[in-house]
Amino acid sequence: MDIARNLIQRINIGDSLTRSAASRPGQLAVVDGDRRWTYAEFNAFANRVAHGLAGRGYSRGDTLGLASGNSAEFLAVYYACAKLGVACVPVNLGWRPDEVAYVLDHSRARGIVVESQLVPTMCDAIAKVPDVADVIVAPGLAAAYEAEPADRNWTTLGGLLAADTSEPECFVDDRDAISYLYTSGTTSFPKGVVGTHVAIYLESMSSALDSGWQASDRFAAMMPMFHTAQLNAFCTPAVMVGATLHILRKFDPETLPDLIEREQITQVFGLPMMFRAMLDHPAFGNHDFSSLRRAVYAMAPMPDELIRRCLDGFGCGFALLFGQTEMSPVTTLFRPEHQLSHIGAVGTPITGVQVAIMGADGELLPAGQQGEIVYRGPSTMSEYLHNPEATDAAFAHGWFHSGDVGRFGDDGVLWFADRHKDVIKTGGENVASIEVEKAVYAADPRIAEAVIVGLPHERWTEAITAVVVLRPGETIDEAALIATLRQRLDGYKVPKAVIVVEALPKTSTGKIQKNVVRSEHASHYAG
Repeated sequence: MDIARNLIQRINIGDSLTRSAASRPGQLAVVDGDRRWTYAEFNAFANRVAHGLAGRGYSRGDTLGLASGNSAEFLAVYYACAKLGVACVPVNLGWRPDEVAYVLDHSRARGIVVESQLVPTMCDAIAKVPDVADVIVAPGLAAAYEAEPADRNWTTLGGLLAADTSEPECFVDDRDAISYLYTSGTTSFPKGVVGTHVAIYLESMSSALDSGWQASDRFAAMMPMFHTAQLNAFCTPAVMVGATLHILRKFDPETLPDLIEREQITQVFGLPMMFRAMLDHPAFGNHDFSSLRRAVYAMAPMPDELIRRCLDGFGCGFALLFGQTEMSPVTTLFRPEHQLSHIGAVGTPITGVQVAIMGADGELLPAGQQGEIVYRGPSTMSEYLHNPEATDAAFAHGWFHSGDVGRFGDDGVLWFADRHKDVIKTGGENVASIEVEKAVYAADPRIAEAVIVGLPHERWTEAITAVVVLRPGETIDEAALIATLRQRLDGYKVPKAVIVVEALPKTSTGKIQKNVVRSEHASHYAG
């Protein structure tokens, strides 16, 4: 196919920005602090980045790392890569230098865009990867930086920008990679998820369709953009429909309500603990949230008490986003109408995704039976980068294997039981940690956060253990909590101990690191 035909017919994430700019040139596209861009202006910005990269020789099939907090520049680089056919590799800002170096080397990145304040930490990683030739420094939060190491080509993003604002005319295949997103590794280095243009484009379209998003929506983008949940479940769908993105560097329970009221935000996405923090803030009742149409949460179902407080406090519909990086990422949506009738479920499949439950031998199971959650659909990753063994295992029996355990109810709603690796094997029984966590939250409202893990035990092999964080100023009686749980759970599911801690270890996206919790408390039952 020649370039002209390709430009007419292709499916490309970059084209979604191009087309929104063509249809809504004056619509506000991106707000980052005091800076505001219309769609025409932001598309021109992305095109200038693309032409600047092309001028340095970047073309289809190349790879560019991107180490940045939430910013307009992050999105401009991402869309510029898409228009050129360059694979973008967002760097998780919680990674250690050796993990960053591994990702840059494994993805064969020939350059990296780094925000100025991240230069010192990224230099250690860059120094370990000789093939990273270009270091492009974005403005970021620091006024100056030290250009090291000296054997690389250093420039600023401002210096890279070309004057040309026209659309780059480059051949890009629909199934070329738009991104390599590396999943968190617990015992080894992360795997690179190859997301294609067709996968991300169709997932973005399905998310927008099923959520009812439209050009009049105004999104608060506060979760990390290097994570697919913020980037591809919200940012790319928002651009696709021509909505407005208000970019926040981080969550703050005081400033987010101010933003919602001032900018009349209609859509917000955060973790359950973020909504709890806003509800608990002394100034919460002073804000007007009437502009909100929907609040979306992720990572875990909300406890009963918290979802009821959220519905009353924010006065809008709530929904849970469920999925994983390999699915671009959304697979099911726990919709507002199910929040109170199906507490603890993870929803129904979004448009274009087929969900099933599979047994140990590859057989599909009927409603009511528990097994591994598996998927089919065009939003599925194409492969794990340079890892055919892991790819083949993930695609066994003609389905993508999620590693999650769940079941369908008779009404078609999916219930998540646990990650395979988080199922606790205690005294010959298998116990889903999620079920016990829900019971802990329901048992005592003084508990702010709870995680259930299996710790080594001479008698039980793994002893079910509750590790909890209390609300400020609160105390609990551990024995009383266990007694209450005995009334709510089967005996073998009741925690053998409750450990109170100041904080739980989390990833940069707010997910509790159960592997770290298990490691920190591995000797709890010793002797």
